[in-house]
Amino acid sequence: MSNSAFIKSSIAKKYWMALTGLFLCLFLVGHLLGNLQLIFSTGEEGRRVFNEYAYFMTHNPAIKVLSYLTYFSILFHAIDGIALFVQNKKARPVAYAYSKPSANSSIPSRYMALLGTLVLVFIATHMSNFWWKMKYTEEIPLHSYFAKTDKDFGDTTYAKVFETKEFYYSQTGPIPKDTAATTVKGLDIMVKGTNLKYGSGFKDLHTVVLQYFSKQNKSESGIPVGLLGTIFYVFSMAVLSFHLWHGFASAFQSLGLNHPTYTPLIKTFGRAFSVVVPGLFAIIPVFLYLIS
Repeated sequence: MSNSAFIKSSIAKKYWMALTGLFLCLFLVGHLLGNLQLIFSTGEEGRRVFNEYAYFMTHNPAIKVLSYLTYFSILFHAIDGIALFVQNKKARPVAYAYSKPSANSSIPSRYMALLGTLVLVFIATHMSNFWWKMKYTEEIPLHSYFAKTDKDFGDTTYAKVFETKEFYYSQTGPIPKDTAATTVKGLDIMVKGTNLKYGSGFKDLHTVVLQYFSKQNKSESGIPVGLLGTIFYVFSMAVLSFHLWHGFASAFQSLGLNHPTYTPLIKTFGRAFSVVVPGLFAIIPVFLYLIS
């Protein structure tokens, strides 16, 4: 078989499906660990931790390389899956006279194309709501917070009063948020009317996520966007769970990694993975909605 024929073959497509799928499983674990900070890190400290994590994920050079690899894997996995589906349909244009798929395959395995398509719709929606705004728009404001400061009045009395001021949380320390003296360009906090920079801030993705999955998030006509967003997220994680139920173990099978001892362990681990990881993802928006 020539190289071009092998690349176009269903075997090659299954190899690529398996490799990209397993890589995306690793991505899911890393993404989950970052998102769980929304639950386990609370208050202003939790806000800082999550926004620093979001900054790291969009600016670290090594993470950028992994991000591009992730984007490629998502697209290739989806396109390859569609190509396999079409190729299998062409190979069997006429259905069997008698077919009882339930006896030979699980429900998730028979609907992998549909499940994968639904997951792709979720990814596109999720990225437009958060990733796109984080990376390419100015819709997300910089992280700022209120703190009490003291000020001396008079050199003889040393009397002190406390006043509450708003500060930018920046990489170089607190910067007073004074619209008369500062202006923001991207992440840079500038001296107004000059090219001098006080420092660089962090986009407040934490607040955007909490506001999106909240009871207060409603449209002008009263549609509960926060509730619908939460339901859609949970539904999508259920779809992902079914997709992984079959896909995790079948990836190893496609790569030819079958063994009487290890294959049952891989199947058990894959099923646990398909329940635990999407389940933990689903808990996050539900938790945020309930406490909002």
